[in-house]
Amino acid sequence: MTLTKVILGVKGKASRYGAESVLNIVKRAAAKAGIRQTITPHVMRHSFATPLLESGVDLRQSQVLLGHGSGKTTEIYTHVAENSFKDIDDLLS
Repeated sequence: MTLTKVILGVKGKASRYGAESVLNIVKRAAAKAGIRQTITPHVMRHSFATPLLESGVDLRQSQVLLGHGSGKTTEIYTHVAENSFKDIDDLLS
């Protein structure tokens, strides 16, 4: 899958951007916001997916919100939510 995604343009119309264009848009926005860390589309996606799973959003709902065709793709984000397992009581004890 390529990183050519649909992004709304200035006039609200859908426009296609290539991977390099999307990266440049994200980097410029981060610079304008004063963010000094390296920000990429992947980092932004990860930053969206992680809180979804940590707050208990269903994996299928997360899949739809992230636009994944397969739940397997969404499952890669579940490792980051492992901290939330610490709050679950051990049902076997």
